[in-house]
Amino acid sequence: MLSRRHFLASTAAIVVGAGPIAPSGASASRQHVIDIVRFRFKPDPLTVRPGDTVTWINRDIVPHTATAIDESWDTGEIAPGSEGSIVVTAGLSADYFCRFHPSMKAALQVDR
Repeated sequence: MLSRRHFLASTAAIVVGAGPIAPSGASASRQHVIDIVRFRFKPDPLTVRPGDTVTWINRDIVPHTATAIDESWDTGEIAPGSEGSIVVTAGLSADYFCRFHPSMKAALQVDR
């Protein structure tokens, strides 16, 4: 049986070793998936926050990209069955398209 002093010392060591604790109300980074299906990005639009990761999965039989309209970011070529990702930054250009199929357009809604 543990003494009260030993229990408190063990508990303090666990709390100290846990690292920083996020303030209440703070949100952790999230992972989001956008499927590329039948020459469409789904979902569209997608709401994201700075620090989130967005991954596009190509479920079509041809390659695609997800490229900012202003070309400030680009996943590069995403082969069929493959994926490409970006990390959302503050001020990210939200509207994007596929370089190979310019009529394919969608948007990210960046919450601040």
